[in-house]
Amino acid sequence: MREPAVRTFLIGYAVVIVPAVIAVLLTDRFELHATINWHHTAPFDLFFKYGTHVADGWVPTILALVLLWKNWRAFLMVGVSVALSAIVAQLLKHGVFPDMDRPSMFLERMPGVRLVAGVEMHHHNSFPSGHSTAAYSMCLALAVLIAQRGPALVLALLAAGLGLSRIYLSQHFTEDVVAGATIGTLTAYLVYHWLYVSSFASRKWLDRSPFRRQNQ
Repeated sequence: MREPAVRTFLIGYAVVIVPAVIAVLLTDRFELHATINWHHTAPFDLFFKYGTHVADGWVPTILALVLLWKNWRAFLMVGVSVALSAIVAQLLKHGVFPDMDRPSMFLERMPGVRLVAGVEMHHHNSFPSGHSTAAYSMCLALAVLIAQRGPALVLALLAAGLGLSRIYLSQHFTEDVVAGATIGTLTAYLVYHWLYVSSFASRKWLDRSPFRRQNQ
């Protein structure tokens, strides 16, 4: 049964995102960003500087291709979740909210904000966060595949950490991360229903691997 793992991940998502939404609604965006960003340490600088790349597009792409050796279902769970959520995020980022600038464009309004040395700063197309979208879609997809509550909780924490890295590095505001996390989670949940719950899930070819079939 995969539903308990999915439910655990969703609870982890809610525990992080609901307070974040409340903070966004009740706090000035620049004050909120500065408050989160001020807590800098050298270990965190190093951790987030490199850790944020786990949500780069090439990571879930390689992961999906590796899972193709297992079967089509695992490949599609990760591949479609990440690709579809990325399309939604990019359409919003470039088509609906093209004028939303990133924190680096407002540093004069946040004089206490620190930037991490060696991080290339982006300036435009802030909303939603593409990395947060990828992080949550990939991590929920993996939670579905592993189908255990413990790993699902760890994956929810990983996704939250990747989202936090975007604020820590001043690449995104909190609302960008909240939106990306929601897009990624919702998309992966819909793909889960498509591949494991709907009538489509009973198709036998989903549990085959193109590589194993060729070797038989």
